[in-house]
Amino acid sequence: MKYTTILFDLDGTLTDPAVGITGGVAHALDYFGNKYDSRKQLEEFIGPPLREHFMEFCGVDREKGEEYVAKYREYYATVGIYENKVYNGTEDMLKALKGAGKKIVLATSKPEKFAGIILEHFGLMQYFDFVAGALMSNSRTKKDEVIAYALENIGEYDKNSIIMVGDRMHDVEGAEKFGIDTIGVTFGYGTYEELYDSGAKIIVDTVEELKAELLK
Repeated sequence: MKYTTILFDLDGTLTDPAVGITGGVAHALDYFGNKYDSRKQLEEFIGPPLREHFMEFCGVDREKGEEYVAKYREYYATVGIYENKVYNGTEDMLKALKGAGKKIVLATSKPEKFAGIILEHFGLMQYFDFVAGALMSNSRTKKDEVIAYALENIGEYDKNSIIMVGDRMHDVEGAEKFGIDTIGVTFGYGTYEELYDSGAKIIVDTVEELKAELLK
């Protein structure tokens, strides 16, 4: 069956957010006196739910993790959100998918508010039928929770006609809970091994390959 509804992750799938996210993480870590090797090391924060990753990285509890997120957002909400770039070929791909009658949905663990700002800023919002993301209260951050919310809002669907596109194991594992196929992209922040081991049905290396798969 052709896939008629496509769920896209944002960071590492449609855009490269490394500068902005690592800048916000560094801002929080510096404020609380945490050491890290380099900005490159902080790219591991791209993809997973932010609070939980701060808790793991810094060895802090949930309440302290909330404080780290709040400090991160001081930077990200005004500076980091715009330190972002759309991967080459992404808009052409979205335009082609929309022209082919596909339903296009964003499913991101990034706060929905920030995701909307990014899509509007880069002129991509016009291609999306629905945007599903986390809440600013740091709830609905796990990928399966975001996907569940998206599915509730796109009307009737057949899981066999939906595919999730993402760059990390969280995307694959979140979709798997609903019996939804996944395409893993290696041009983001997950490795081929990570995507393969987590069960991605298809793995592609470029936006052009992704476009071709989604238009089949």
